Amino acid sequence: MLIRKYFSQFLVLLCLAAAAAAQAQNLPNVVILATGGTIAGTGATTTTTTVGYTAAKVGVDALIAAVPELKKVANVRGEQTMQIASENMNNDAWLKLAKRVNTLLAQSDVDGIVITHGTDTIEETAYFLDLVVKSKKPVVIVGAMRPSTAISADGPINLYNAVLLAGSKEAIGKGVLVTLNDQINAGREVTKTNTSTLDTFKTPELGFLGYIQGSKPFFYRQSTRKNTADTPFDIMNLDKLPQVDIVYGYANMNPIALNAFVAAGAQGIIHAGVGDGSLNNTVVPSLTEARKKGVVIVRASRVGQGIVARNGEADDDKLDFVVSDTLNAQKARILLMLALTKTTDTKEIQKMFWEY
Repeated sequence: MLIRKYFSQFLVLLCLAAAAAAQAQNLPNVVILATGGTIAGTGATTTTTTVGYTAAKVGVDALIAAVPELKKVANVRGEQTMQIASENMNNDAWLKLAKRVNTLLAQSDVDGIVITHGTDTIEETAYFLDLVVKSKKPVVIVGAMRPSTAISADGPINLYNAVLLAGSKEAIGKGVLVTLNDQINAGREVTKTNTSTLDTFKTPELGFLGYIQGSKPFFYRQSTRKNTADTPFDIMNLDKLPQVDIVYGYANMNPIALNAFVAAGAQGIIHAGVGDGSLNNTVVPSLTEARKKGVVIVRASRVGQGIVARNGEADDDKLDFVVSDTLNAQKARILLMLALTKTTDTKEIQKMFWEY
């Protein structure tokens, strides 16, 4: 009787193990690449939320262990790609991250990628990857506005939603996505709009792509601009990116910063002008001279929304300048860097700004 009892228990355990294995086989395989940021931050107390914490302290294994529910939606494994606060993100880190993403997505046993990231530069990393990832498989960037030790940390649910999204069929072919606060945004269009609130990430005029509700993504629109596998930008053999700097427009501005960037070897300048990318008379001579030296000039706007009209506030055809379309200055910088790896022809670069 005792042998029969233990044998029955063994059979039950065997059936449970088989069921778990079958479930794991049916789940998508998602790799989490951790880069640091607030989502991996710690504070001195549970009420240390948006001020006074230290970013990039918690490793990827601990982040995954803190959300056991991930096992229900995907087969998850993690890699610590880097561990930095996102204000320290740079071109070298982008190239390293993008190469790893492309390598992983080329594998048949990887269905999607989640990247944990600090919120300060999420929008830039998202757009960079949107241009250089060579796969239609989902890539989702996620962060948090409160550190992992906060009494109401948003990191765990954001990470759960990101893994869910990265493993979903609905996200395939949508470009690089950013999800926080149960909302889905396009990497090209999203921007951080508030210094500290949980709903900081928005696409103010064009709107969210969709929402995550009840452990399911709902898409209502998608970006019409080419992305990922449909772009010409290949970074797998690149060791560095061209130097492109941003000059900010303001009342009573002077050309000191612009001239310094050009003297330091800038191959491109993004001029974040007032209004519709307007140029102060004090900087036009320096911009014109820089262009004669081969520096590509892109007129963007500090406003942050709307189209910068070609030949609107400046004679771009005569000056041989490029306009940023709807890209803000920080994203225009990214596209110009990548464009300069392909060409210095301003007509071709302008086409890229209208296409991507």
